[in-house]
Amino acid sequence: MSKLAAPPLPLADIHLHTAPSYWPLAWGWWAVITVSLIVIIIVGYQLRRRNQHYAAKQEAITILKSHCFEGGLTAINVLLKQAALSYFPRSVIAPLTGTQWLLFLDQQLPLKYRGFVDQQSSWQQGLFSSTPLTESQFNDCRQQALLWLQHALPAKTMSHDNHPNVITKESSNV
Repeated sequence: MSKLAAPPLPLADIHLHTAPSYWPLAWGWWAVITVSLIVIIIVGYQLRRRNQHYAAKQEAITILKSHCFEGGLTAINVLLKQAALSYFPRSVIAPLTGTQWLLFLDQQLPLKYRGFVDQQSSWQQGLFSSTPLTESQFNDCRQQALLWLQHALPAKTMSHDNHPNVITKESSNV
């Protein structure tokens, strides 16, 4: 028996369409890109503001750690005042001297780091006496100043006995 062969059908070849392009993007991808860019800009802006806010603190710590203070304790006290003026209003910081200044410094620190009032005699001798401090007294005062810069700055808005909640950056008042 012979098999009958079916005559070939006159069919056209199969033509595949080209692969879809990634461009132009669908609206959903544009929304994802837009939201991502907004988030990146906001995070960048916040990081920049944070770095600017901590700049005075970091500079004061760097100066305190790296410099040899020929001016003695007076130079460290001036550095503390300058750092404090970067974060507290001038009207609060400028009139403080002596015991009031040391008390203010202690009030800004957590309880476990306080020590300015305890070392008051060393600070008073180093600032106002012609008798120089011993090296250990000077290093203790310098270490206390470093603790203050690390733990008291930037200023936290808290109520003090004689200082209301008006803690703002000094440069914003200019």
